[in-house]
Amino acid sequence: MNRRAWIVGAGDFAPALFLPQAGDFVIAADGGLSRLEPLGVTPDLIVGDFDSLGYAPQGARVVRHSPIKDQTDMDLAADEAVKAGCDELLLFGGTGGRLAHTLANLQLLASLEKQELCAYLIDETTTATALQNGTLLFAAESSGYLSVFAHGAAAKNVTLRGLKYPLQNAELSPDFPLGVSNEFTGRSAAVSVGSGTVIVLFSSQNERPKREKFS
Repeated sequence: MNRRAWIVGAGDFAPALFLPQAGDFVIAADGGLSRLEPLGVTPDLIVGDFDSLGYAPQGARVVRHSPIKDQTDMDLAADEAVKAGCDELLLFGGTGGRLAHTLANLQLLASLEKQELCAYLIDETTTATALQNGTLLFAAESSGYLSVFAHGAAAKNVTLRGLKYPLQNAELSPDFPLGVSNEFTGRSAAVSVGSGTVIVLFSSQNERPKREKFS
């Protein structure tokens, strides 16, 4: 598919990192529309129940949902991105505010990863992504902290290379934060997991990593 979606919610926004290119698909998830309007950005689609926006936009680009639903507006927007042929999803405005929604968006990352879709949750300081049975390759220019957390169940054969605190074929438990606050060292670095899912967090100032299947 090779198409990128930029999805914007109503949470903490990083306008300096919001840089859609021609051909990208921009979606406002409910109150995310209010984040885009000051930038003069017209989204390709507006999705939600519009409880946080405070009014229901009109037009062909609007997909309105009942507030009585099982999915969050960000989740519904991600569904629309996949329908539009996007296989890389950049989620903005999905942190801050209510902690419940931040946790829901971390779960959404894991769900998208299981569908073999590349997704990142981005704010001004931190980017999060999920990794299942694969490897993330970070450039030598990467700096700051990197944290790795098991998601849902134990993650096995976890290997961290090129970081201050290496691991080799370790098992991470979802109830013990062994992978918190590692550090880049000026070398190329890699995070691998052979079985299970991890959530990886790193500075938003770093280049997003390349992905490979676990081998």
